[in-house]
Amino acid sequence: MAPQRNRRPGFSRRAQYSLFLGYVIAGAGALLGAILLALSAVNPPAYQHLRGGIREVTTPISSALDWVRRSVGNVPEAIGHYFFVMGENAQLRAEVKATRPVLVQAQSINRENARLRALLRVQDVPVEGVVTARLVNSSASSTRRFATLNAGSRHGVRVGQPVRGPEGLIGRIVEVSPNTARVLLILDTESIVPVRRAQDGLPALAIGRGDGLIDIRSANVANIPLNSGDLFVTSGTGGLYPPNVPVARVMRNADDSSLARPMASPDAYDFALVQTAFQPPPEPAALAEPPPGQDIP
Repeated sequence: MAPQRNRRPGFSRRAQYSLFLGYVIAGAGALLGAILLALSAVNPPAYQHLRGGIREVTTPISSALDWVRRSVGNVPEAIGHYFFVMGENAQLRAEVKATRPVLVQAQSINRENARLRALLRVQDVPVEGVVTARLVNSSASSTRRFATLNAGSRHGVRVGQPVRGPEGLIGRIVEVSPNTARVLLILDTESIVPVRRAQDGLPALAIGRGDGLIDIRSANVANIPLNSGDLFVTSGTGGLYPPNVPVARVMRNADDSSLARPMASPDAYDFALVQTAFQPPPEPAALAEPPPGQDIP
């Protein structure tokens, strides 16, 4: 049987050369490191470019590693923040749901205040306002068109007084009780309002139809064109409605008679203004003729 070969490095030239080369490289590295350390201590600025290059290489790697570290470290905090935000959102939704009725009420009050402020500016003619009252209801589905005010004779309301809103004429008082009043709307078939065209003063009549619209009919003039968009206002004729109150706007082109849409819709108002009945100024009295035989001075 052949004897086993000795595997120690001392009996292999290749292993001996590798071991020797390792010692040489280690010694050379240690010597180079010592030289560089000594030079860096003697002349530090000589290595600033080398240090800068090393930083350029290592900084992105360090940044990436730091980002990974911070990201991993922030995972528990992010999870906790997520659940906190979810709970906070649920709480905020509950608060919004609880405050929604208050918000709706505030919006309603704002609209009501805006209508009241507009109502205070409706008087562009010297007509005295009696009272501002709430429109309790209006008969929108009936062929007869009436509305009810929560003000009556105790507040100075009388039969025949006109009622108007911020945008135009609503109607006139036909019945009065101590605390309520009934208004005949200009939409009713029994309502006839003397009007004139705002552009040229063309006289006409605004007659209710009972269906939410108004007939505009020219008065005592034939073949008068009525154009879409013509605005008709009260003329003051008859001593009831004050002049220049908007009544209706023509919807289509026609001759002598046309459909018109009222400027004021009682269904959209919360309040209305009751005014005193308008009286036109008296006409100048004619000069009396002198008795026979008497000279005029």
